[in-house]
Amino acid sequence: MQHPSLFRMKLKEKKLLTDPDCDHPVMQLTLVPVLKELLHDFDHGQCVRIGVPHAKKPTPAYFAIASSPEDAGHYDFVVKQNRGIANYLCQMSEGEEVEVDGPMGKGFNLADLQGKNVILIGVGTGIAPLRSVWRSIINHRNDFKRVSIYAGFLTQLHRLLVDETLDLNKHGIDVHTTFTREHTNWNGPIGYVQDALKDLSPCPENTVVCLAGMTAMIEGCTDILHRLGFSDDQIVLNF
Repeated sequence: MQHPSLFRMKLKEKKLLTDPDCDHPVMQLTLVPVLKELLHDFDHGQCVRIGVPHAKKPTPAYFAIASSPEDAGHYDFVVKQNRGIANYLCQMSEGEEVEVDGPMGKGFNLADLQGKNVILIGVGTGIAPLRSVWRSIINHRNDFKRVSIYAGFLTQLHRLLVDETLDLNKHGIDVHTTFTREHTNWNGPIGYVQDALKDLSPCPENTVVCLAGMTAMIEGCTDILHRLGFSDDQIVLNF
């Protein structure tokens, strides 16, 4: 059965991901379909367009799905509380509805990653589509070789999914976290995520890299990867 593109979802749960003192709060939102029909299927890294029912303002916008296709019955999103629809979403109460269009976009094809080393690179809320990937990798860990995540944030206050990423180590997934600015009690790398990529210099043999985030970060990481010997065929985007 083919689903219509537009459908209604409602807020089931939300939680603050950033430190309470962070000047740009980021929320994790869990939405469920209003009707009882099966949730629309999607591919890892795809996005949806979210708007307010029967309203032109705030203007609808696109958000990457942060849950895995195997997370039955809901979509997760990682949303920075900014102006417009993002602010509206972060201030919703449980049970409030939104209109969703999609899923859409190229996404990441996990079949192309099986049997290979996988590197996931993202900054800020750009780790949302990567979360979709690593949650499925955990469920099928033996299908993949070495898995590494490079995550960049402005400061330690802006760090997202702290408990979840720390827990990835027990699944044989390495997480390399970088902060752009120095912060108290942080002895790790300071700089951009591409700096950490350059310093650690992963081997390109039998490796695929998934990139998600801002254009400048993608271009910077792509340049470093090329210098390390990665070809364009080994670097994939979700759009």
